[in-house]
Amino acid sequence: MSDAYRVAVVTGATSGIGKAIVPMLRRRGLAVHAVGRNEAVLAELAESCGAVPVVADVRDTARIADALAGVEVDVLVNNAGILSTRAAFQDIDPAEIDAMIDVNLKAPMHLTRAFLPGMVARKRGHLLYIGSSGGQAPYPGMGAYGPSKAGLSLFCDNLRCDLLGTSVRVSEIVPGRVQTALYRTSIPDNQAGAVLYDGYRPIQPENIAQVVNDVIALPVHVDVARVEVFPTDQASGGGTMVKFEAP
Repeated sequence: MSDAYRVAVVTGATSGIGKAIVPMLRRRGLAVHAVGRNEAVLAELAESCGAVPVVADVRDTARIADALAGVEVDVLVNNAGILSTRAAFQDIDPAEIDAMIDVNLKAPMHLTRAFLPGMVARKRGHLLYIGSSGGQAPYPGMGAYGPSKAGLSLFCDNLRCDLLGTSVRVSEIVPGRVQTALYRTSIPDNQAGAVLYDGYRPIQPENIAQVVNDVIALPVHVDVARVEVFPTDQASGGGTMVKFEAP
């Protein structure tokens, strides 16, 4: 049963969705290794909920694997991601293309490769990936971000084929607009709140953490392959939302 899970790793643990998932997993009784670059926030998580800090850039797979050498990881939550620009593709700095593919696609693949053999050998494990509606439908200004998340989605599908018979589950959580700091570098002058959230009812990180909790809690013979989670005021494709008018 899924209650046999004992140890989890969460990337991007110092903000947004990752920061909400860490205490949720702790409440489930799992030891949680929280991976992130912000040492101060990791220390706060250690103090508040007992998470084990792993100070590392998610792209430094070797450092993370070394820090967790000998740890039997049951749950790997690949949450870290960046949207470093929302420019039209012809205007994107080529370095931004590499950055988004490295963080959003390559890092989860390499971390999966690092921890998956142990899961397969133990016939126990759950791989979770925080995808994006931007990987399922086109949105303006996401010519690099969208393909990086679409690649992650197809990676999940391929993993399920390879893992049949191992009892290792693969779940992709695909949110729409969540109120996090993801857009802080892609919308200038700290205007992300005014542009994206004022007057709307966006998903909160804790809502996605609840979905992750529910997916993990199911019996191991049940795998939620992919779940899309949108604000009630948003529809997939085109990126438009409507203002909420209270009755």
